Amino acid sequence: MARILIVDDSPTETFRFREILTKHGFEVIEASNGADGVTMAQAEQPDLVLMDVVMPGVNGFQATREISRGEHTKHIPVVIVSTKDQATDRVWGKRQGARDYLTKPIEESKLIEVIQQNLNLG
Repeated sequence: MARILIVDDSPTETFRFREILTKHGFEVIEASNGADGVTMAQAEQPDLVLMDVVMPGVNGFQATREISRGEHTKHIPVVIVSTKDQATDRVWGKRQGARDYLTKPIEESKLIEVIQQNLNLG
């Protein structure tokens, strides 16, 4: 069973992602901000990270960069899931090391499809 780390400061979004992911058989780990997300990625070694962008303190772009360039976490795919829908945000997210970039609200089928592609399961 793949383990997915959700990094999002919104309890509503986190709950929705957890519901979708557990329904599809994934194990879920949660962090409510970027700094905790990086720490959790290092400690828990999840199979994939779903990263929000707009968070207090360390934002999702910074956390993505730390995870995707960290010695012990660079193998973990990061998928940014954000309300920010500008082309520049997508480009910047990919430059930070994100494997994919989805915009909220996200359709369940699209979310699962992208996760499976990035886990090489699909």
